[in-house]
Amino acid sequence: MKLFAALAVLLLSLPLAATAQIARHPATPEDARPNDPKVPDSYVLTGRFDRVLVLRAKNKTDLLTEMEKQVKAQNIKNAVILSGIGSVRGYRFHNVTGRNYPVPDMFVSAPNTPADFIGMNGYVVNGVIHAHIILALGDNKGTTVSGHLEKGTEVLTFAVVTLGVLNTDLGRVDDLTYR
Repeated sequence: MKLFAALAVLLLSLPLAATAQIARHPATPEDARPNDPKVPDSYVLTGRFDRVLVLRAKNKTDLLTEMEKQVKAQNIKNAVILSGIGSVRGYRFHNVTGRNYPVPDMFVSAPNTPADFIGMNGYVVNGVIHAHIILALGDNKGTTVSGHLEKGTEVLTFAVVTLGVLNTDLGRVDDLTYR
């Protein structure tokens, strides 16, 4: 019931053009496994930037697709997403909606809602992009939306994303099973 109430509040706060869908993942034995005492509560990796790259995507391109193409073309294994700016013609992202495993995701899609692309952060880990995006809607209310970037976020004017390519392996930093 709490999940339904939270979803209702969220849906009412989104622009009318946005849709939201909850994706429930099937439970696995891994979900019930307790934290492993051999895995540290936290840890630190050290490294340096090998290079800093500025990626630009043009009008009517899919932002995540272009990022994936350039990560592959530039042979990037591990990187920090330092910033992102621009504007989008529409967007798609997801957020977690639960506190326990398996974690349900809520996918928000507004393919016809333009927005300013005001921020991005995240990582490239072993060649896989894990990006979070912040968008400002032009609704005269100062509404912002944010979440895990999904395909379906189409560039309007341009999008610029800055990557700091690391000289170190990020290993399992975003592995939810490493707990």
